[in-house]
Amino acid sequence: MVHQISRRVWLIDGRILAKITEYSSLAAGQRSISFWIELIILNFDKRSDQQFPVLILAAGASSRLGRPKALLPLMSGNRAGTNSRNHTLLGAAIGQGRVLSPDVRVVCGAWYPLIRFRCRRQPSSWLRASDWQEGISASLSAGLRSLGPAVKGAFILVADQPLLDLNALAAFGKAARCVPEQPIAADYGDRPGVPAYLPRWLWPLVLDLEGDRGAGRLLAEVRATRVDIPGVHDDVDTPTDWRRIRELLSRTGPTARQSRR
Repeated sequence: MVHQISRRVWLIDGRILAKITEYSSLAAGQRSISFWIELIILNFDKRSDQQFPVLILAAGASSRLGRPKALLPLMSGNRAGTNSRNHTLLGAAIGQGRVLSPDVRVVCGAWYPLIRFRCRRQPSSWLRASDWQEGISASLSAGLRSLGPAVKGAFILVADQPLLDLNALAAFGKAARCVPEQPIAADYGDRPGVPAYLPRWLWPLVLDLEGDRGAGRLLAEVRATRVDIPGVHDDVDTPTDWRRIRELLSRTGPTARQSRR
């Protein structure tokens, strides 16, 4: 029985096999083998979380808005309540990131450090893209270069898609963990885009990008798996977009994005 269990765990993480052998001698004692298997899998899950961080790109100047886009409030009036006055675009994005991983990093640029000190909902860490003026490629580069050698892949989010369906986002995250070598991206119909998952082998190609160019074309070239995530088309680029989304949230409440189709 122990050998059968060992083979199963080997498929998850070969480094755990030795631990199974070590713990098997204890199984006849006070603890059952199932207890040790559950303990090891729990530790594996914690390590797995650290291998799949989230990068939120929020470095742009928001020139069409004339103010920091990330700090725009999403709710207003009595519907907002006491605390939701601090529920901003970036705060919503950080919440989305935590659906995917406990390690959520925000890449800032134009409005740093104002965004950092005004944002009530804090990420795991703040990153600054010093060359943010060069465009999205600079933000991606700053984010990916911050990640350690144990990371298998990174989720990419932006700070202006507050209506993403959280159930679809969670399914997207699970899919990436099941096939960590496969690029995955939201389906925009004619192209892949954010949210996206970039496996580590793809990073050198992403780091070669220049200017205000994201990884969308690259994801298409490598035939990334496309998934349906409702809400990807509801981004905030102009004051009109912001007013429309605030109006929608005032009618339906902040949890509407969990079930929008």
